[in-house]
Amino acid sequence: MSSNTAIRSATASDAAAIAQIYAPFVTDTAISFEEIPPDTSEMAGRIEKTLRDYPYLVAEQDGRVVAYAYASPYRPRHAYRFTAEVTVYSVPEGRGQGLATRLYQQILNTLSDTGFHTAIAIITLPNENSVSFHERLGFKHLGTVKQVGSKFGRWHDTGFWQQHLDRGKD
Repeated sequence: MSSNTAIRSATASDAAAIAQIYAPFVTDTAISFEEIPPDTSEMAGRIEKTLRDYPYLVAEQDGRVVAYAYASPYRPRHAYRFTAEVTVYSVPEGRGQGLATRLYQQILNTLSDTGFHTAIAIITLPNENSVSFHERLGFKHLGTVKQVGSKFGRWHDTGFWQQHLDRGKD
């Protein structure tokens, strides 16, 4: 992959590329608990809705979207308004190149700059790559919810990782 990578805000015109990146995570893994991959139209709507209140970024190499990350509401109650859930996905050949790190650093900085206090990552377990990625970025494991999702005929656990965005405060 090219070393010429631009990080920018996503737009609805990125929906097809984002849907294509995300689809294998839905169809082939339990990383996502969705069971039917969203189509381009659905993804465009998600992007537009997210961008109203949260950052949604893409990494683009040579004109091609190769990774994306976004923040979303953690829970709907008003008291949670300063907490966001964060997510990142990449094409297979983009993994291990620092794309996810760059995207997450920008997402976390944007959240911090706009008054968010906490970022939460929810990881389907086991997923050592995602766990080590989040811990390298300073996320701390909070706990695991056992057998919370059923996909591919088996139960899956999810782990919760947290990072305070008010640097230096725990």
